[in-house]
Amino acid sequence: MEKFVLKKNQLYKPRADVRKGENGQVVIIGGSKLFHGAPLLSLKVASRIVDMVFFSSPEPSVGRVAENLKSKLFSFIWVPWGEVGEYIKKSDAVLIGPGLMRYRREMKNDLDETGKRSKEITEKLLSQFPNKQWVIDAGSLQVMDPKFIPKNAILTPNKMEYQMLFGEIEPEEAAKKCQCIIIAKNKETKACSPRESRIIEGGEGSLTKGGVGDVLAGLAVSLAAKNPPFLAACAASWLSQRAAGELYQKVGVVCNADDLAEKIPEVLGKYIC
Repeated sequence: MEKFVLKKNQLYKPRADVRKGENGQVVIIGGSKLFHGAPLLSLKVASRIVDMVFFSSPEPSVGRVAENLKSKLFSFIWVPWGEVGEYIKKSDAVLIGPGLMRYRREMKNDLDETGKRSKEITEKLLSQFPNKQWVIDAGSLQVMDPKFIPKNAILTPNKMEYQMLFGEIEPEEAAKKCQCIIIAKNKETKACSPRESRIIEGGEGSLTKGGVGDVLAGLAVSLAAKNPPFLAACAASWLSQRAAGELYQKVGVVCNADDLAEKIPEVLGKYIC
């Protein structure tokens, strides 16, 4: 399988001579009482790349966290849950799942009430907007039925989430079956579409830290706003690993997901200049 290597000027380069919003608008949906920080990591990297980031959560307490965060990070718009559909309509790409409540581990594959709500929200929105460019991550992957995956959606599962969604079939086969794009994160990361697959290399130990998957998802939705989805998926994974590698060379494993979110724009800037 061929390795993916990002080339300069391969990605969309934001232009200065356009109106606000024309360099990309995304919606990020996620968060819960337990995982309120996850979508904020996605938001942190996305707000550096696209013009507009709209953030909404079905959990009211996440809104209070988001409003408090705006004292430090101003580059997003908090959207009341009842209005999220209107913002999905006008955005270029949508990320759903980071921080949404999953199933209780002790219940095995049975969902509790919060897991059922995440499933209902995910499947309802995917069904309502099947032609939108979706990135599906984390909590949504753990609770949804594969039949709701929209065509060309980008999925960013970890090993457990992949098995819950697809079982033991290979990523190449799963991508063909569901007509989607999968970033299969394992010892060897693969990006697979229904037509082609690439190996992604370059990361170091910092990619094991909690929250780095949320950063990857935020990067993927940002790139998917203005680039073909398979290129966006490959580039997001490659850039995330390259940024993690540079952090590792500088500080070893003494870094976290916030550090990765701040490093990625620096690395990306080298390839869209």
